[in-house]
Amino acid sequence: MARVLLAGESWINASTDFKGYDAFPHAQLEVGATPLIEALEAEGHQVTHLPSHAVATDFPETLEKLGAYDVVILSDIGANSLLLPPQVFAQGRPFPNRLKLLAEWVRQGGGLAMAGGYLSFQGFQAKANYHDTAVEAVLPVSILPYDDRVECPEGVSGELTDQAHPVTAGLDATWPILLGYQKLTAKPEAQVLATVESRPLLAVREEGAGRTLAFASDISPHWAPTEFIEWKGYQRLFHQAISWLAASAE
Repeated sequence: MARVLLAGESWINASTDFKGYDAFPHAQLEVGATPLIEALEAEGHQVTHLPSHAVATDFPETLEKLGAYDVVILSDIGANSLLLPPQVFAQGRPFPNRLKLLAEWVRQGGGLAMAGGYLSFQGFQAKANYHDTAVEAVLPVSILPYDDRVECPEGVSGELTDQAHPVTAGLDATWPILLGYQKLTAKPEAQVLATVESRPLLAVREEGAGRTLAFASDISPHWAPTEFIEWKGYQRLFHQAISWLAASAE
């Protein structure tokens, strides 16, 4: 089974309650990665979750450290968290470019996946900012230079294409509803395995000795509602995705 590093998919929710004259602030760590972690661990994969607030300081900064994993998943974590560790942002010192490092790790045999969300691909108000980066260069999709979200509060369903592939083997032809996705364009060398509203939902490609995957929607709410997370194909989809991505490292 694969050794997986899941970076992102958490947030700190800070709010202030007002009760007449008095107010008090409070904050809480929210974790959206739980459904995916549980699904992958049920299939025997070893998952290390690096929450969003720890990515800047703790994400691997060498090929040797990345080599401890077969697959890296970036989910709802913007490029700045990888580019601006404290050494750069606070101390003004040079530090490895971890976007370029990830691309080199893929070419040497690593498996990289990006899942959609407000801080994935280009993201909300373009704040994820992966357009024209080394990570985009190895993904199976091209990323828009502006806010790429498509909100679908009414619910839209993914559909398999006619491409047979290990990632989608045995899955339903039509998937449960999603509440949004990223507007992406498949690269010529990519295989589009599933679409949503005729746009790429799931795409894969090989890059050097490695493999990459783009899933244009979320692994957790709000874009992934209960119908999708509790779908019997959820665990199978992501297990097969991780297994395929990790195969290049075997």
